[in-house]
Amino acid sequence: MMKPRIAVIGVGGAGGNAVNNMIAAGLTGAEFIVANTDAQALEASSAERRVQLGQRLTEGLGAGSKPDVGQAAAEEAIEEIRAAIAGCHMVFIAAGMGGGTGTGAAWVIARAAKEYGILTVAVVTKPFQFEGSRRMRIAEAGIAELRKHVDTLLVIPNQNLFRVATDRTTFAEAFVLADQVLYSGVACIVDLIVKEGLINLDLADVRTVLSGMGTAMMGTGEASGEQRAVVASEEAIVNPLLDDVTLKGAKSLLLSITGGRDLTLWEVDEAANRVRQEVDPDANIIVGATFDESLGDRVRVSIVASGMARSGVHAQAQPAAADGVAWPTQSAPAGDADDYRRRLSEAIDDLNGPGYPPEGSRRAPGEVYIQEGPPHISGLAPAPRGSRPTPSVEDFPPHAQREYWSKTADDEQRGPPQPPSVYQRQPESPMPKTSLLRRLAGATRGRRDAAREDDAPARGSSGRNGVAGAQEEVDLPVFFGRGKR
Repeated sequence: MMKPRIAVIGVGGAGGNAVNNMIAAGLTGAEFIVANTDAQALEASSAERRVQLGQRLTEGLGAGSKPDVGQAAAEEAIEEIRAAIAGCHMVFIAAGMGGGTGTGAAWVIARAAKEYGILTVAVVTKPFQFEGSRRMRIAEAGIAELRKHVDTLLVIPNQNLFRVATDRTTFAEAFVLADQVLYSGVACIVDLIVKEGLINLDLADVRTVLSGMGTAMMGTGEASGEQRAVVASEEAIVNPLLDDVTLKGAKSLLLSITGGRDLTLWEVDEAANRVRQEVDPDANIIVGATFDESLGDRVRVSIVASGMARSGVHAQAQPAAADGVAWPTQSAPAGDADDYRRRLSEAIDDLNGPGYPPEGSRRAPGEVYIQEGPPHISGLAPAPRGSRPTPSVEDFPPHAQREYWSKTADDEQRGPPQPPSVYQRQPESPMPKTSLLRRLAGATRGRRDAAREDDAPARGSSGRNGVAGAQEEVDLPVFFGRGKR
């Protein structure tokens, strides 16, 4: 019985690492090939077949993060690439976008596979945000060119690794999580085609789902215990690593359900129905169920879906981020040496020439260029924040509370506080207060006494008469005009 040949090709440093991780995980049923311009990385690879790209051009020293060099290196080794993939029925291409070899060589290898009529699926990564906008533009240009030469493309932004990583996840462990997406897709297809099961599929079924479908999604989930099939299906539906892709509206779906000999028909039905709720009602769903005793009491559900629309902020976006980076068109042949040198020179000039930065743009910090565009409706304004209540004494720190209560106790001992005043009041005189009438009477008496002292020698100095006379002079009703003398 002839088995289909499935090859996994790792292109560049990131692709080579993905292949090494898959080999270390024990994936069987596929051939592993690595292609790189870096001779040292090829020596460290665990793949059975290694292709040196651009041996004369780069002398095994890498592409220097220049996609045009990666493209030239792949075209130099195109015959060796064709020999490596000849006879394959399906090829997975793994690469990292934004660098030199992966960005420039991946689409050349994909073009060679399509020339042989091989079902071609690419799984690529995009740079972290901290790697800069220029590297992201190069990655977007490479993805746009690669999309023209593959049947199905999966994009994994490295930035999405923060969704699944913790503060203790190492850098190496994070990339293993990204490689798990490629592993699950290859393992799903290999299991359905090669392994024994209740419902086996063939390569024609896989081609029906993936051929010429563009954007795709792959996910896998495992669970044990009660409702294990449903739980595993829900884990497979949600893949936080993929680039703005959702299972909603998928037109074609490959569903693999794997378990031990205790896997029941009821569980297969539960898993399939749970996934069917997420896709288009008229979607072409191909279900396979296989046995794997190594899973024990666990059930694994794997999904390969295609034909869905992209979601999120990139749903309507075109590869505009590739401004300033030019790539050959799909129909452009390798050509003779002069034609190739011309195209290579144009690619180099476009990377740093007049096309960069875009015309009419303004430069901002962090190698960001702002370009005017048509107005668009912004999102809803955030809800107004409610007023904050006045804090009570208990809301303050303990030391502030102690200071407050101590000050309050002192104020209670001094009595009620006086209202604040701009001027400091002078202390009151110790002399007793005198009414208005007494002050007026005293003033009159003083004037009368002074007059009598002047007349004393004439009248005599009898103190008794003087006192009586002084008393007679004080007549308050007459003073105020209330009576007559």
